[in-house]
This record gives sequence, structure tokens and C-alpha cells, in this order.
Amino acid sequence: MPSLPPDRQRFLREHTRILAPDLLPELELHLASELVPLWESTEVDLEAVGLAPPFWAFAWAGGQALARYVLDHPHLVAGRSVLDFASGSGLVGLAAARVGAREVRCADVDPLAAVAIRANALHNGLEVTTTTVDLVGSLDLAEEVILAGDICYEAPLAERVENWLRALAGTGRTVLLGDPGRTFAPKGGLSELATYDVATTLEIEDRAVRRATVWRVLPA
Repeated sequence: MPSLPPDRQRFLREHTRILAPDLLPELELHLASELVPLWESTEVDLEAVGLAPPFWAFAWAGGQALARYVLDHPHLVAGRSVLDFASGSGLVGLAAARVGAREVRCADVDPLAAVAIRANALHNGLEVTTTTVDLVGSLDLAEEVILAGDICYEAPLAERVENWLRALAGTGRTVLLGDPGRTFAPKGGLSELATYDVATTLEIEDRAVRRATVWRVLPA
């Protein structure tokens, strides 16, 4: 794993603000108020250690929709173990923790995402664990519920994850996907649960509002 700047928490504080996503007033997160300054700072400060772009600093539409659905349907996760895959800011996992999940693990391969998730959990008075291990392909997970928000933005990743999520659904797990119409989202094998209009910003999207759908992933 690449080494990180000596004060990751300071980097987080200096480049984000505590904000509640539009669809999730119950949660406050460390989020970027402006895209360009954070992105440029990340490139300058972190490029040398090979870290990913700061996807963790934005409440993406698919994740907001999935988190909203979890908050409105607590029976899906209450008393159960939950994996928030490609967690980013942790908003989906935090939503699950808020409504009574027995335990929540937030997985993201970016070490700075793990820092942000832990900070967001602390700010909201919630408990989650984090991992930076690439879990795609693992079928021996401990979790009963798998949640994945806005993960279909690149073709190779989307294909790998789709096959994995279908395999997990085939083991009897509850597998939910939040997606705002990304190009590489699955074209079938899904059951629609809900749709939400999510306000976004033209800095990171091609429109001011995206319609995001929460899907249940069906077995292969």
C-alpha cells in the first residue's frame, strides 16, 4: 500500500467541509465544496505516492439513492451484517449503521477513503470498520447484505463487479445496487426497488439533477 502524507486528518480537514447531502439530511459528511481545488491539491500532494483521485469527497447520486432507500427501509439491514462496497465517503454504510445494522464494513481500495469514512463515522456517532482490500471475487464474505452505490463508471470494473454481485446474490445474500444511469450499468438481471431525483453539480456530472435507481441484483 502506498505511504500517505504524515497528517491525513489535516488533509481531510483542509480540503473538505461538513455538509449534509441533499437527499440525506440525517447524515453529515466531510465533502468537497468545490471540485477543482481539491482535485488539483490531490494531484500535487498525492500523485507522488500513487493515490487515486478523491472520489471519496463527493456524495455521488447512486450512493445517495441507495443510502436513502436503506434509511427508509431499515428492515433490510436491521440486526444484519452489511458490506458497503466501493464505499467512498461511507455514506451508504453509515446509513445502514444509523438504522440498526448489527455491524458494517466499508470497503474501498483508496486509503484516503478509509480515513474519510472513519472521520465521517466519528462525526455522526456511528461505528463501522474499514478495509482497503480488493474484495471483488470473494464469495466467503461474512456479510449478509451487500450494498454498492454508483460503481458502474468504468467498463472493466463494472463487468467484474456485476459478475461478482450476481454470484453473491446466488448465495442467498441481499445485494442492492444504486445507479444513476451510468453507461456501464447492468442491462438486465435486476429488480427495480425505487427511483430518486438527486441534485448534483455540473462540476462532477453532466446535469444538475440525476435520476438514480435502487436495484436488487438477481442471481446469475
